[in-house]
Amino acid sequence: MDIKERAKNLTMKFPYRHLYPFQSHFLPINGHRYHYIDEGTGDPVLLLHGNPTWSFYFRRLITDLAPHHRVIAPDHIGCGLSSKPSADAYGFRLENRVADLEHLVATVVPDAPLTLIVHDWGGMIGMAFALRHLPNIRRIVVTNTSGFLPPAGKPIPWRLRLIRNFRQLAEPAVLGLNLFARAALVMCPHRRLASDVRRALVAPYDRPQNRLATLRFVQDIPLSRQDPSYDLVRYVDDNLHRLRHRPLLICWGRHDFVFDLDYFKEWQRRFPEAEAHLYEQAGHYLLEDEPEAVSRTIRDFLHRNPIG
Repeated sequence: MDIKERAKNLTMKFPYRHLYPFQSHFLPINGHRYHYIDEGTGDPVLLLHGNPTWSFYFRRLITDLAPHHRVIAPDHIGCGLSSKPSADAYGFRLENRVADLEHLVATVVPDAPLTLIVHDWGGMIGMAFALRHLPNIRRIVVTNTSGFLPPAGKPIPWRLRLIRNFRQLAEPAVLGLNLFARAALVMCPHRRLASDVRRALVAPYDRPQNRLATLRFVQDIPLSRQDPSYDLVRYVDDNLHRLRHRPLLICWGRHDFVFDLDYFKEWQRRFPEAEAHLYEQAGHYLLEDEPEAVSRTIRDFLHRNPIG
């Protein structure tokens, strides 16, 4: 069975197409299927998700932006409808994520002016990509994410510390019981999610071998120079100012237990000219809590800051 046939079989098994009615596309990368959505026409807008979400998280924003933009939303390898390789077959490091994204952009929208909309891990992936491709980056929207090391040495939440540092606890909890993805359904939104949305968000992580990315993303959080992804994050942190001349919009859910107001203020400090919106009734899953308001703000920002 070739890669297209396997991809077709995979998407046919996804039972929530009524919430996610987009055509799936697959890009082969080193034997893996890199899934992405490609909707609409116009200047390209690239949506980058975090952990443990996938492109489903952007579903309403995709629908709202597609009438005037070409909206591209990939699933990182190991996430969503992309391949779920073993640890021996894929690196699961920040550098791998950036390289995958570079391959996608070079294949699908080479040399195009890009707008980045990022969330959670998508922020660091997107900022690393942006610094490598500065001439192509025209507008940026950041939502509850980071593009720098924890501000002022801020510790990560104890729940993430347990998963990151205690492998004997993390593997049975995250891989065996899917506790990371399931806990996020309760802890990340400020409002209760509808039952079909909850099921769809965790549907790709339905068995232990499909949950490795949700664990490795946490284990890849760099906090010291000994951590494999530290040098790249340090580089992004040190060079983030090079993006200051791009129009930048900050949309933030106030009730985020990971990317809290210290991160929001750090974005404002580094980008004092940025337009910033704080949503009082939203948490980490901003686009689940305030989809209409955030989408309206983003559409208006793109309209007021045209490319070209």
